[in-house]
Amino acid sequence: MNPAKVERDRVRQLRDLPNVGTAMAKDLELIGINAPDQLAGKDPLKLYQSLCRKRGVRQDPCALDVLISITRFMSGDKPKPWWAYTAERKRRYGPCEKGRPRQ
Repeated sequence: MNPAKVERDRVRQLRDLPNVGTAMAKDLELIGINAPDQLAGKDPLKLYQSLCRKRGVRQDPCALDVLISITRFMSGDKPKPWWAYTAERKRRYGPCEKGRPRQ
């Protein structure tokens, strides 16, 4: 959902989260996340690595940006577009090489 349209008190399903559409909702379900409240306190890098393993290929690093955005949102931050986290992801994890960002 577009972050500008997210209302925290109306978040019930994965597609109610900022930056989550049908494809990301399916990816989250693939790694065992079926409800928004399951994201609170989760490590976005571990979620990303799990998604890469489940899919069998390196996922677009922007998926990690989305995971950062939704874990932060579920921990209380304001909804922001996924690209607001790109610079942080690059600083924190470095480039995504050989299927994994630097830890």
